[in-house]
This record gives sequence, C-alpha cells and structure tokens, in this order.
Amino acid sequence: MKTLSHLFSATLLALSVAPFAQAESLHSVVLVHGAFADGSSWNRVISQLQAKHDEVIAVQLPLTSLQDDVAATQRAIAQAHGDVVLVGHSWGGTVITEAGHDKKVKALVYIAAFAPDKGQSTAELADSYPAPAGSARITKTPDGFLTLPPAAVAQDFAPDVKPAQQRLLAVTQGPIRAAAFGDKVTQAAWVEKPSWYLVSSQDRMINPDLERAMAKKIHAQVSEVAASHVSMLSQPDSVVRVITAAVNAH
Repeated sequence: MKTLSHLFSATLLALSVAPFAQAESLHSVVLVHGAFADGSSWNRVISQLQAKHDEVIAVQLPLTSLQDDVAATQRAIAQAHGDVVLVGHSWGGTVITEAGHDKKVKALVYIAAFAPDKGQSTAELADSYPAPAGSARITKTPDGFLTLPPAAVAQDFAPDVKPAQQRLLAVTQGPIRAAAFGDKVTQAAWVEKPSWYLVSSQDRMINPDLERAMAKKIHAQVSEVAASHVSMLSQPDSVVRVITAAVNAH
C-alpha cells in the first residue's frame, strides 16, 4: 500500500516533467481579449485550437492602461513554450501591436481589432473614421471606467449570438479605464512581424471601413466575415481558420 509520502513524491515527479511534455508543442497561441470582455470571450476558439494540439493561453487583461495590459500579455508570452502567434481582438489589437516585439512572437493576428502606428493612440485611430453606432451607447462610471449596458451588448456588441450568450457577456464584461484609449503606442510590431486581419463586416463597435484601412496599412493577409464585433463567438470557425493560417506559416 502506497504511503502518503510516496504519493506526494509521485505528484512532485509528475509536476516536474509536465513542462517537458508541454515543450513538445511547436506553436503557442496567445489570445488577447478586448474592452468590455474577458478571456472567456475566446472560449469557442480555444476548444478548436486545443483540438489541433496547439498550446493556448488566454490573457486576462486588467484594462487599466496600455502599459498594464501589455505587461499582462508579456507575462503570457513568457509562459508560452513554443513560438507565439499573438492574437488580439478589438482593444487587444492595440495591446499586441505594442507587446508583439517580443522575439518569441512570430506572427500577429487581428480580429476586428485596432492596429495603431507608432506614436498613435487608439482614440486617435478610432476618430479617423465616422463613429459606429455602438460607440454612442458606451457609459462611463464616476471613477472613469467605460462599460456597455446590457441592451448595447445585445444590439451593438454581440447582436449575432444567442440571448443567453449576450446576457453572459454583459455580466462578465471587463470595464476599461477610459484614459487607456489615449495611451500612445511606442512601437508597432506589425512593421516587422507578418500579420493577418479578419474584418467583421457587420461590426457596430469599430467601423468596418476603418478595419479594412488598418488591414491594408499593416500589409496584413486579409479576410472578411459577415459577423458582429464578436466574430470569435458568432463565427469561431472563421477565426480559427485565420489563426491556423498564421500558425502554419511558421
């Protein structure tokens, strides 16, 4: 009969060899969510990527500043065992633009995401095109954080997902500090890293024409899907195809 000490030793041995097993993964996909969301917004994508035997890490952003969110992303990149394909949705695109200079990052994937240039803020980029309908319904808390009311989540943020998913998004959303949108990018990783961009043609949170313009500017491999702002939930197959193309290219 095994003693408690033997079981404890076996557990330690299993933990010690686990990193070596994970190291066999050649590619790691690091997923960076956007404003008004959290890491669970990638759930439908994560399951498909894991089925392909890719290592997947979903970042949980504090959404307090660009610097804080980049730091959280850098911790995830450091944790990854393989070459990293860094994926950003919405505000997460700004984050990966700054964080993507890490030498482990081999490609960038933008999912209906901002892609600022060096010295540019997300707000400046958003203001360069007519405002989408959903932006008018964003509310601000007394301490300076932006949120979406449940009705705005249903009608503008995620109109093409089921009502139960809309309600879940509303209660799990991550409020973002308004000042973060004014933080300027100090380096644009897309200048030196290959990029992919998936445009959401029915987006009501970022102007689809702005998405197309950003994709063109960063010389991304572009595809388009008839989806809302949250294509990773409403059209996960399309999102996985783009991420997989980036993974397979390296």
